[in-house]
Amino acid sequence: MKLAKLAKAGAVVALSAVFLAACGKSSDDGASGKQVLNWSETAELPSMDLSKSTDAVSFAQINNSMEGLLRIGKNSKTEPGIAKKTEVSDDGLTYTFTLRDNAKWSNGDKVTAKDFVYSWQRTIDPKTGSQYAYLFDGITNANDIIDGKKQPSELGIKADGDYKLVVTLEKQVPYFKLLMGFPIFFPQNQKAVEEFGDKYGTASKYAVYNGPFVLEGWTGSNLSWKLKKNDNYWDKSKVKLDEINYKVNKSTTTAYNLYQSGKVDATVLSSEQARQLKGQTGYLERKEATTAYLQLNQTKEEFKNLKIRQAISKAIDRDQFVKQVLAGSSTPAKGFVSSGLAERDGKDFVDAAYVKSAVDYDEKDAKKLFEEGLKELGKDKIEFSVLSDDTDGAKKSTEFLQSALTDAFGSDKVKVNVSNVPFKTRLARATSGDFDVVISLWNADFADPISFLDLMTSDNSLNAGKWKNEEYDRLIEASKTTDASDPAKRWDDLVQAEKILMNDEGVVPLYQRTQAWMLKPSVKNVIYNSSGVNYNFKEAYISGN
Repeated sequence: MKLAKLAKAGAVVALSAVFLAACGKSSDDGASGKQVLNWSETAELPSMDLSKSTDAVSFAQINNSMEGLLRIGKNSKTEPGIAKKTEVSDDGLTYTFTLRDNAKWSNGDKVTAKDFVYSWQRTIDPKTGSQYAYLFDGITNANDIIDGKKQPSELGIKADGDYKLVVTLEKQVPYFKLLMGFPIFFPQNQKAVEEFGDKYGTASKYAVYNGPFVLEGWTGSNLSWKLKKNDNYWDKSKVKLDEINYKVNKSTTTAYNLYQSGKVDATVLSSEQARQLKGQTGYLERKEATTAYLQLNQTKEEFKNLKIRQAISKAIDRDQFVKQVLAGSSTPAKGFVSSGLAERDGKDFVDAAYVKSAVDYDEKDAKKLFEEGLKELGKDKIEFSVLSDDTDGAKKSTEFLQSALTDAFGSDKVKVNVSNVPFKTRLARATSGDFDVVISLWNADFADPISFLDLMTSDNSLNAGKWKNEEYDRLIEASKTTDASDPAKRWDDLVQAEKILMNDEGVVPLYQRTQAWMLKPSVKNVIYNSSGVNYNFKEAYISGN
């Protein structure tokens, strides 16, 4: 799904009696009998416009305040959402969704098939500028619309009355049902979008909601907001929480202090905190289908050079990075696609596509390649900056890379600067190409390698480094067209594509993220999935009320 945040690192606060007491305490408001969950977030909320969102924080809020045809439940399994019935034609090219007639928007309007038609057409319209429009590939006329050859109204989605929706495909899409549970395919209320105009999705009051909760208190730039139970939600009887209060804490020290004092129920931990708290009540580790990687801006001369890209990758000791910066909770990346996402004949995709030389640490070889690259460029020295977020962990990450690259190549050959900026600023700069090297994270939108590999096609707007390879593009296209219905051929296409990406260092993988958290034992029934939108709070509750 999506762009995610770096694992956090910061100073640890010693265990104390306050912490031990807080573990058994809930954020349940005993006086009012309200169910209230207090959640520590690590980055600001960029947008609530689902057509334009690209990041994990935005999608988390959208996923819990809005709902699509299907909902992603436990273990990434699809379950009914706005659609109470789904029928698929024998050739797999026509999906007919029967919508429930009691679904409403928070403004009281009925949710109808026309809301889905409007939303999909708005998202795929080139005028909207959605970076996720590529996910519509396979739906009739989608690519021609993206390319400006056809109108959005020609997309293969039609409303048959208010409560029947028919979607036609040009080719089979093996993961189509999973897509229906991803926010980019959710409905939008046309009346609200047109009423709010340019302000739509820029603050909580400039949006309407059809999911378990409604967003309140977000101004577009503040660092706190809340999700409140949506009384208009069709399945509100299953929603137990009255409120979820979000507070952005970029310092893990601050966040952990709030957890100790009982003011938040869940917080991500720094590497030092994770070392000390592992095994304590409430400690847990979330393995994510998330890869952290470097994008090198290949519109710049130095990063067009393969040897420079290879040298940078070989200069990074990923084992040391994980141990020093991430406290060993994450794992060194073996490629761009995360492990545990897909397998065939008992073999993980990552192992099938593994290119050891692309992620091996070899300082001697790194220096040799770097000097050869400089010679090819006709330069004695290069200077560049590594861009990342302004959190504790992101700062540690850029410092590690700055030190590693300088030590490997020598300060007489390279000058590495660091730039740590707010999350929204980093996203904007990456999108506009305003960077030399940027630390990016990608969490799979659904459990299939294509969710990663699609990003690196030549025309994908999320390919911020502008890496291009014709054979790679051909293989990705074959996996979605001629080989889409042949699992073995499709698998081979994707494996070969990953190998091309890695051999050419189109991106430089760093690690697969596992985040350490403290979660109060009183918080129950939170659904967590490693791919797609991670958190589903629909049926969560606080015990002991």
